[in-house]
Amino acid sequence: MTTTIQDNTSERPDAAPTARVAAGDAVANPRTVEQLVTGQRTSDGAGVKLTRVLTQPLQRRLDPYLMLDAFGTDDPQDYIGGFPDHPHRGFETITYMIAGRMRHRDSAGHEGLLQNGDVQWMTAARGVVHSELPEQEEGRMEGFQLWLNLPAKDKMNAPWYRDIKAGDIPSFTTPDGVTARVIAGVSQGVAGAVTRESTEPIYVDVELPAGTRFAQALPPSHNAFVYVYRGEVTIAGTKVARERMAILANAPGKDGVVIEAGTAARVLVIAGRPLGEPIAQYGPFVMNTKDEIYQAVQDFQSGQFTSAH
Repeated sequence: MTTTIQDNTSERPDAAPTARVAAGDAVANPRTVEQLVTGQRTSDGAGVKLTRVLTQPLQRRLDPYLMLDAFGTDDPQDYIGGFPDHPHRGFETITYMIAGRMRHRDSAGHEGLLQNGDVQWMTAARGVVHSELPEQEEGRMEGFQLWLNLPAKDKMNAPWYRDIKAGDIPSFTTPDGVTARVIAGVSQGVAGAVTRESTEPIYVDVELPAGTRFAQALPPSHNAFVYVYRGEVTIAGTKVARERMAILANAPGKDGVVIEAGTAARVLVIAGRPLGEPIAQYGPFVMNTKDEIYQAVQDFQSGQFTSAH
């Protein structure tokens, strides 16, 4: 979640939202569910209550993803403290607001407001300091923050940031009424708001009416998971309840996932090409070696994260 300093990447698309009816991805050999994961209740920032769905022990299995936090509450005491100034280095954060208002600011003087349906894509790279604070004192606050690793060659690039308004996220509706918002990658022929060459992320928010199904093509090489945050779905015969993550099995010849909803449901479909590189993490710093972590801490303590570099 942040604002940073410059757009230094050729991977930033100018994708326009797509209002269309899609015929559907052809998935002939869908993946099965390898494991169901229940998130861990925790808190972060100034006491913000959340559920950590993708935890550190799963980082290698779900490479290139490092973390997924889900937050959702009607109680202001669960979120009012927000996330005061804190640093990041070595990865990207993708913040998706379902409901609420969150103001972010960074040390370079940039700021923005995330509201219902907005996404913020921030590449921390060599380092940023930012804050994320609620701009509401009552009502519901709900959303997700996903951490996406950067390859070693990009970890010390200049930071980059983009706010994507809800109306600018490409979306489509299938003939049977399933609605998909394509934050990253491609779904049923619709290109998402962001692409990345190294990790090839797919990030789709899918809303399924009762009795419908949705097919998402996935490269066999990608690690992938589905997180259910409304209702319940079935994937290859396995029921996936609300607030559960289904890690999809990797197997040769499997070309995607098929999600079926007996009752109304809403899910995140997330996949990416693994980097296969060492992961060294110390809190908000994710590098490849311990020495690089020590350097990150030293750089932060010496104030190097507070300038536009």
